[in-house]
Amino acid sequence: MSTRQDFEPTTVEDWKKSDVYHNSFLLGDDPVLEAAIKNSKDQGLPDIAVSPAQGKLLNLLVRTTGAKRVLEVGTLGGYSTIWLARAVPEGGHVTTLELDPHHAKVATENLTNAGLADKVEVIVGPAGETIKKLEPNPHYDFAFIDADKPGNLLYFQEAKRLVRSGGAIIVDNVCRNGRVADPEYSDASVEGVRTLLKGIQGDKEVEATTIGTVGEKGYDGFLYAICK
Repeated sequence: MSTRQDFEPTTVEDWKKSDVYHNSFLLGDDPVLEAAIKNSKDQGLPDIAVSPAQGKLLNLLVRTTGAKRVLEVGTLGGYSTIWLARAVPEGGHVTTLELDPHHAKVATENLTNAGLADKVEVIVGPAGETIKKLEPNPHYDFAFIDADKPGNLLYFQEAKRLVRSGGAIIVDNVCRNGRVADPEYSDASVEGVRTLLKGIQGDKEVEATTIGTVGEKGYDGFLYAICK
């Protein structure tokens, strides 16, 4: 039976505590990932990577779908890349696109330290240009988009071209503390998400939904799409 207390508002601190609590049972310590976070921070990268719980979710989704070829748009320090590369089977591969050469260098260091450098290709340059040069030979099975938000629709359209029928495309940061749904609010990132949603509306080649999330990264969410 639910009580009134079950529906009382929670705070960001409550969300963080919840993540820490659940992670203590389900994730445990991971020196490799912790080293990747420290190295990225020490080298001046912004603290905008996915959370541990979100990284584990990506890992489980790749494993559940049996994906062997994974595309990532937005490498940063390679934290999410490590989660993705750990999920692909022997002979699998991750292609990740990163604009900033320094970020790519740090990501390569972190992937090497994780023993995954042979599973990952880091391509440096504007993702809007490099993604157009990729070919679906063979198709990718899974794509994760977590780059500049104004480029969301372009990245999604190109990922749709590259991902096989039945494959999945995940787009991060699509709720943005609820601001995407607030008609009085606007910035480049919010407008990038709105453009993506409008671009997908009525698209017969995909089926998609948004999953809102709360946790140590605040209130945000993923868009989850399946290619037909």
